[in-house]
Amino acid sequence: MGLLEITKLPTAENAVIHLHPSDNIAIARVALSARQELRVNGRAVTVEDPVPAGHKVALAAIGAGEHIVRYGQVMGRARIRIEPGRHVHTHNVAFEEISFVYDFPVGEVSIPRSSQDVPVFLGYPREDGRVGTRNYIAVVAASNCAAHTAELIAASFDGETLPPNVDGVAAFPHGEGCGHTIGPDTEQLQRTLAGVLNHPNVAAAIILGLGCEVNQIDHYLGQGTARTDRLVGMTLQSSGGTRATVEAARKVIAGLMDRAAAEKRVKTPASKIVLGLNCGGSDSFSGITANPALGVCCDQLAAVGGTAVLAETTEIFGAEHLLVRRARNRQVAEKLLGFIAGYKTYLKRFGGSFDDNPSPGNKEGGLTNILEKSLGAVAKAGTSPLMDVVDYAERITSPGFVFMNTPGYDPVSLTGLAAGGVNVIAFTTGRGSAIGFPTIPVIKIASNSAIYRRMRDNMDINAGRIADGDGTIVEVGREIFDLLLRVASGEKTSSERLGHKEFVPWRIGPVL
Repeated sequence: MGLLEITKLPTAENAVIHLHPSDNIAIARVALSARQELRVNGRAVTVEDPVPAGHKVALAAIGAGEHIVRYGQVMGRARIRIEPGRHVHTHNVAFEEISFVYDFPVGEVSIPRSSQDVPVFLGYPREDGRVGTRNYIAVVAASNCAAHTAELIAASFDGETLPPNVDGVAAFPHGEGCGHTIGPDTEQLQRTLAGVLNHPNVAAAIILGLGCEVNQIDHYLGQGTARTDRLVGMTLQSSGGTRATVEAARKVIAGLMDRAAAEKRVKTPASKIVLGLNCGGSDSFSGITANPALGVCCDQLAAVGGTAVLAETTEIFGAEHLLVRRARNRQVAEKLLGFIAGYKTYLKRFGGSFDDNPSPGNKEGGLTNILEKSLGAVAKAGTSPLMDVVDYAERITSPGFVFMNTPGYDPVSLTGLAAGGVNVIAFTTGRGSAIGFPTIPVIKIASNSAIYRRMRDNMDINAGRIADGDGTIVEVGREIFDLLLRVASGEKTSSERLGHKEFVPWRIGPVL
């Protein structure tokens, strides 16, 4: 049974969702009770266990050691024999890493060109050719020692009437910047902070240090970049301490605001949108509703020359073969696999596994292991060719579908995307993740109607209506794209209205 055949009232024919003809399980659209009768593709199945909504039920007998298949892909093996009608979940599914024979591309896919009929949004053009969807003054702490003062500076503007065209003063406090080993860890932090300082959504910025930390503010000043005249460096030690620094920073920001206020939104082609993709608090419906609907939006964006950036390396594991098949060329495919191999080494150093990723909430929502989670997560990126692969917080330059190497941990992943230059973020959730970013609007997409209603203040789009039978994947995808254009033009998202400002750089090395 396809999604388009689902109607609101559960019947034997539509109480479950059968996603692919080869799947030997189906997904409960609603909670199933023992002895309930199902009919899937003409086959009658009697439910043997209570099955919560979003969880899996076996459609046929699955012998011990045999594959369990969802989306037409292997997601695990049966620990024991599973009879038809039984609940399929962590108690009877074993996780194993799958070895793939990759279908590498043999040719070269051309860089997508924007079509003649490109929709527009109202954005802030920048000197380097990028376009902002917001116009903030940023106060970025170089280290934990300056974090509190950065927050005080931004908070001092709360309640004040800001000039037109200025969205606010955003603080970037964090716990890093000193006690680092010199090398990849400090380099990654510097790349991250440089990315949020020189960001299209930031009109001007202050880099604030204590003065004696490892991460010196001089690293960010005088590098000859196109926007260094919009960046001011300050330290607490040279400014006279916390209170004196707050007052000095306020005077600097007053001048920066005058310049920012003179900037105005102009009509801009949607090809200038760089959309970051993320999911958090996923459930089994995420891969059925919200993620594929977002994928439709991303395909539409790529078709007009825009960029969609998938992240979370830990949540493509087990589905990477699908992305390799879509790579622009073999070099891009190999780069993707290199990041996965590097992440494996990183996890083994600490005795971890990719399957540590699904949270208790993910599992309660019906996701059994990382393979199942990943197969649903990659749907966020639609079907467009994979044009480029970049490292954490690396500048994104390619149009079309791009992948960024990040953890699955939401605030760290969003931080990497932001530093790479995304100017809007789309975030799908099934359990109700509440998150945002200081200078980037985050569109929240609920995978099921129950969480949309329960956390209405946090949600912008209800993709759950796909499973309810009130809309199709394509319809909701177009709804997301339309909202994307409005948000890029200044419409506030739920996360912005609630004041979410999560910012967490990725710490990869030891603390000294």
